[in-house]
Amino acid sequence: MTQVTIHEAKTHLSRLINQVLSGEDVIIAKGKNPLVKIIPLPNIHIKRKTGTQKNLIIRMDDDFNDPLDDFSEYME
Repeated sequence: MTQVTIHEAKTHLSRLINQVLSGEDVIIAKGKNPLVKIIPLPNIHIKRKTGTQKNLIIRMDDDFNDPLDDFSEYME
């Protein structure tokens, strides 16, 4: 569980939302007194975009597309 002040919540709202979406509890407090809890809405699914992470594939072997000998009986 993460507890942050109102000022920290305003400053780091995107990060806190990502924490909540990944299952962590986030409490916003005024001073040391907890006020609210951020919770995700039910049945909300974020649509993923493929190919958005840069440098994900560092290298690929030259024989990547070559047939696999172990699976030759399944390829017939």
